[in-house]
Amino acid sequence: MGRSLTGSRCRNCGNVAFPPARGCQSCGGSDQETLELGTCGTVWGFTVQRFAPKSPPYVVPEGGFVPFAVGYVELPEGVKVEAVLDCTDFARLDGAEVTLVATEPVPRFATDAALVSEGATS
Repeated sequence: MGRSLTGSRCRNCGNVAFPPARGCQSCGGSDQETLELGTCGTVWGFTVQRFAPKSPPYVVPEGGFVPFAVGYVELPEGVKVEAVLDCTDFARLDGAEVTLVATEPVPRFATDAALVSEGATS
């Protein structure tokens, strides 16, 4: 897909952060290295936005508002990333495996079922 998220890892204690940090949240060290984060993870927790957010800044899509999920995805590096979560069934989202599909304007992950329904996988 060519999409990835960039984080940082503390060279002192190994703590991983997203977005990249200038100082370690764990040990306070300032020696950080850039780290490309994994593109697959597990939904750690989420909520469903069932009403349109305040506009502006929210821009109502052409087809009207559709409920969406937001939550945290735990990546293999151990860091949890806040993201929009694309899925076909909110009831199956807890603990689901998801794949990064966009990084801008915010991280966006999708379940395999959502990817298939959008024709993104074969």
